[in-house]
Amino acid sequence: MGNLTGKTALVTGGSRGIGRAIAERLGRDGARVGVHYNGNADAAKETVAAIEAAGGSAFAIQTTLGVPGDAQALWEAFDAQADGLDILVNNAGIDGIREPIGGTDEESFDRVVAVNAKAPFFITRLGLERLRDGGRIVNISTGLTHGFRMPELIAYTMTKAAIDSFTSVLAKEVGARGITVNAVAPGIVDTDMNAAWLRNDETQAHVSTLSPLGRVGQPGDIADVVGFLASADSRWVTGQWIDATGGALL
Repeated sequence: MGNLTGKTALVTGGSRGIGRAIAERLGRDGARVGVHYNGNADAAKETVAAIEAAGGSAFAIQTTLGVPGDAQALWEAFDAQADGLDILVNNAGIDGIREPIGGTDEESFDRVVAVNAKAPFFITRLGLERLRDGGRIVNISTGLTHGFRMPELIAYTMTKAAIDSFTSVLAKEVGARGITVNAVAPGIVDTDMNAAWLRNDETQAHVSTLSPLGRVGQPGDIADVVGFLASADSRWVTGQWIDATGGALL
């Protein structure tokens, strides 16, 4: 297999979009992948099947994030199928309410914070008990924290800025164990979540102009960056926010 043979990975939100691409990439590299999902069991089964069809090993685990006890429930489900962890990818997230500050109510704000910031924090906190020395933590951020300010995504952007800070501070704490912690920041990526507004010729053409590379980002573009960070080749990279926007912030 690949350079992750013998390793075990967990990808939250791993059944669709960027998460699925990450899960499949880690599986191709030899890791046994825990594919976490919220409610779409069919998508999780398809992802597991795709990894296995490519010669890898995977299992699905269901947990609803953003509710009390979510991290504990996730790890209980994980422990039932795996013994220890080498790679944790905090990918699960929601864009939440799409309103500027004046239209953002407290309940909607609390929901996006619970899923995007609180859940990764406590998933990681409990995960460190299982993560072997020399392990990898990869957090999925967004290019919005460094550019393209969008008032209608103010709450979402705040949660991802929290992830950026979490990444750099945690890297200092766990470095003594040889664990690296990095954040990967996608730009606009062609996923099902963006399909409603992105998948038309006019929008595709416009979005393509945002990158010097002249195209729209694909889930595999992000997964390959995560694949590097999950590998031994990234051993001297930690605490970093990695721009994976295709140069859209230049």
